[in-house]
Amino acid sequence: MNIHAAAKNNPIILASDHAGFALKEAVKTFLHEKGYAIDDMGAHTLDPEDDYPPYMAKAAMKVAQDMKGYSRAIIFGGSGEGEAIVANRFPGVRATAWYGGSHDILKFARTDNDSNILSIGARFVSEEEAKEAVIQWLETPFSNEERHKRRIGEIDNIE
Repeated sequence: MNIHAAAKNNPIILASDHAGFALKEAVKTFLHEKGYAIDDMGAHTLDPEDDYPPYMAKAAMKVAQDMKGYSRAIIFGGSGEGEAIVANRFPGVRATAWYGGSHDILKFARTDNDSNILSIGARFVSEEEAKEAVIQWLETPFSNEERHKRRIGEIDNIE
């Protein structure tokens, strides 16, 4: 586990709707086995009729309320897109959607944008791909380069 020392003590926040439920449960078990603490915002049971916004909002709110900025969340839905849109409505949240393909986007989401929520499109990735992506995203540090800190500040202050 290479996650920033202060962030290690914070649980990884998880959330999903019905479309991401099975993948969330698999990743939750995987992260437990890797020694990560988990805070699961739901869904806690598979309900094919549930809607994603309430679960994503709970996860994003927890990240937004962490004034020290150590919280990280991984959210799961069918595409990951709508889930990221919900999460990004909360101040201080920088959610990136990933639905397979290049892992470079995960790297840049962390190094350049200090992404604090990873939104995974469960319909487009395998369990193994998701596990690899989650570990890469969790273990990639923010670069702390001035230009990236400045840009994040600009994002946080858009009116």
